[in-house]
Amino acid sequence: MDLSIIIVSWNVKELLKKNLKEIFQNTKNIKFEIFVIDNNSQDKTVEMIKKEFPQVNLIVNNYNVGFAKANNQGIKKAKGKYILLLNPDMKVLDNTLENMVNWMNKNKNVGVSGCHLIDNNNRTISHVRKFPTLFDQLMIVLKIPHIFPKVLNKYLMKDFNYNKEVEVDSIRGAFFMIRREVIEKLKGLDERYFIWFEEVDYCKQIKNAGWKIMYTPVAKCIDYVGKSFSQVNRGITQKYFRDSMLKYFKKWHPIWQYWILKSAWTIGIFISFIGDKLNFKSRVKT
Repeated sequence: MDLSIIIVSWNVKELLKKNLKEIFQNTKNIKFEIFVIDNNSQDKTVEMIKKEFPQVNLIVNNYNVGFAKANNQGIKKAKGKYILLLNPDMKVLDNTLENMVNWMNKNKNVGVSGCHLIDNNNRTISHVRKFPTLFDQLMIVLKIPHIFPKVLNKYLMKDFNYNKEVEVDSIRGAFFMIRREVIEKLKGLDERYFIWFEEVDYCKQIKNAGWKIMYTPVAKCIDYVGKSFSQVNRGITQKYFRDSMLKYFKKWHPIWQYWILKSAWTIGIFISFIGDKLNFKSRVKT
């Protein structure tokens, strides 16, 4: 088995359907398997897969177990030489998966790789990041980029050339190809993260274990970006983000940085509250 594709799904039936169709239509020259782990979707996703894609390995959860745990359910059953974590709201283009498998075969020291992600208008999606530091995460928590947008340019790697192959700190979990040897040594994702920071955490583990994290433009994939989470209340998504950020810093940074960030979140939440109130008043006036 060349490739095991793991897709965690939550209430994105139509996009998932298109995703699966594209994979089967555009992937001819490698042997692959697909696992869909459904996190208790209420839009008849499970029925659709059973009816239209019986060849897919389906795992059905009776509640939303989160991104990390759901992926691990697939990873434990995967037989592929490589394991691809693929978001449901993606569109795999011609030869994307073959190109990535062939590229990984030639680059034995790469633990995880990501490809060129584009939107539906063929525009590059910025997704390569530096590892988080206290400074850039404080800027995010305190909403400083709303006043000084360039303050995060280094962290977001705004000058990154997506036409060149290069070693990086971390890549987006939407298309995350892992070498089998990495899984055997490090196991799966850290399930303490419900959503966010789990792929950054895994990249950190991989780097520490001596493998490379690589971005390569040898393949392209369309990313419709965040269709599942667009259904979730902003306050809930902010809680997920805050909790994951703090867990990451507690694990990888000095404890004093964790406590600074935790205190800053109180201020950040207050700033968000005031901002929402002012925005609401502005809309009422107009």
